[in-house]
Amino acid sequence: MVIAIASQKGGVGKTSSSISLSAGLARKGKKVLLVDIDSQANSSKVLLHDYQQLTADQTLYRTILKREGTPSNLPVHKTNIPNLSIVPSHILLSSTDVELTTAIDHREARLKNELDKIKNNYDFVFIDCPPTLSWLTLNAFTASDKVFVIVSPGYFELDSIVQISKTIDQVKANFNATLQLAGFLFTMSDPTINSKTSLQILRQTYTGSVFKTVVPRNTDLRDAHFEKKDIFSYNPNAASAQAYSKLIEEAFNIWVKS
Repeated sequence: MVIAIASQKGGVGKTSSSISLSAGLARKGKKVLLVDIDSQANSSKVLLHDYQQLTADQTLYRTILKREGTPSNLPVHKTNIPNLSIVPSHILLSSTDVELTTAIDHREARLKNELDKIKNNYDFVFIDCPPTLSWLTLNAFTASDKVFVIVSPGYFELDSIVQISKTIDQVKANFNATLQLAGFLFTMSDPTINSKTSLQILRQTYTGSVFKTVVPRNTDLRDAHFEKKDIFSYNPNAASAQAYSKLIEEAFNIWVKS
């Protein structure tokens, strides 16, 4: 199963969710691959301690913006977490929209074409998408079976769901007819009225599509990433670690127990 973790806005817990879901399933004995297609490369920086030493051709850059005479296969790197590997991103991917606008050779399927060759080696593949609706996001959606949409409290955060839902529909119509919405994950929840009201509106508007699990606002997640660790190795008793464990049971129950 290939799952895109997406949001149109930054700072909503998208990368934290990508790392936590990947690490959580890997720690349950599942073989997991995380593809970092966000040019900020935050997942890569957390999970690969030698990330700063990597060249562009040792990252996803070579697949998405392939140059003549260079390989386009996905460069898979092992992490320190057993069963978890990653395809790292690179800041040069930030020029993808400019370069792919004039490309004519399957510009939406460059990731899919290479991922299809290796995805059967894994139980789960997660794709950490950029916080924009771009050619990188289209590549992620085209390669995926399902999309997790991350939502945090706030008017603009809820408003962004409309556009990302349209993008999913457009990808289904043009590039990937089997793409499905896995659900909306509410993150960074706190006891404020804003948070409670946002969650209520989300559940009323998208009835049946919002995960029951809610991820709380938790400084342990930020601190874990600062230490270049996933939340389970940093503090398995943290509120966010418990929430992601519950989410794994809720979203992947059938596969985790099989």
